[in-house]
Amino acid sequence: MTEPLTVLVTGATGFIGKRLVPALEDAGHTVRAMTRHPETYDGPGEAVFGDVSDPGTLGEPLDGVDVAVYLVHALDDEDFERKDAAAARAFGLAAAASGTRQIVYLGGLGKDDDQLSAHLRSRRDVERFLGEAGVPVTVLRAAIVVGAGGISWEMTRQLVKNLPAMVVPKWASTLTQPIGIDDVIRYLIGVIGVDEALGQVYEVGGADQLSYLDMLQEAAEVMNGKRVPVVKAPVLTPGLSAHWLSFVTDVDSTTGRNLIDSMGTEVLQTDYAIRDLVPGEPLTYAEAVRRAIAEGKESEKVT
Repeated sequence: MTEPLTVLVTGATGFIGKRLVPALEDAGHTVRAMTRHPETYDGPGEAVFGDVSDPGTLGEPLDGVDVAVYLVHALDDEDFERKDAAAARAFGLAAAASGTRQIVYLGGLGKDDDQLSAHLRSRRDVERFLGEAGVPVTVLRAAIVVGAGGISWEMTRQLVKNLPAMVVPKWASTLTQPIGIDDVIRYLIGVIGVDEALGQVYEVGGADQLSYLDMLQEAAEVMNGKRVPVVKAPVLTPGLSAHWLSFVTDVDSTTGRNLIDSMGTEVLQTDYAIRDLVPGEPLTYAEAVRRAIAEGKESEKVT
């Protein structure tokens, strides 16, 4: 357990941020929830205004902050690489000017080579740009995060729910290592304020290495008690796949295309140093799916 800190969470209303803020408070930290719309924020922590695309708004929310957690990306924008790079540089500069001691960033798994997709390449660039001004960055690299409301999980859930059979492209056989949202939060909490983690990159993953097709089939078994018929279509391009996804799910074609571009790249955990720093066995994919389904049902009851 680290000493109580003042922690700023960017993207506090997002898929991961809205879970991280209460977990940080439970761990004894003082939390600032950064959002572009603090007047409508109804979660825990202190709502503060800030916009990573407007550097002039970053000084105030970062003032007096010990650790900043960076959970922002522009994946739904055609120009996301340039925008994410500019935002990361601006945030790193503002954090350095404010005396912030650590930035924690959730990036993407994948080998460091020139075969990375634009999405994963951008994640690597953000890692570097956040630290250019001198604040130590702790990076957690993850593949698909499984939890209610997450884009990748919602794509999976809606495909299984809406289609009696699936036509899948060749990238569906690519291996990945999905991780449950509960494990992501546990790892984020575990590196915040830890001296050993400063300037380090950690790979994080769930208990299973699966192809995207295996993920669909396991989700179908958990949701429906049976697998779904599958037809492989090797000529289904990323562009066509993205348009198809936008027809059968509520994921827009730009986000879908950017995600699908990364699905041809194998993203597996090869380093397990995080388990020495943050002990505990990660969830299986099936258990992460069960929790996501249960949380989704609870959310429906509330709304």
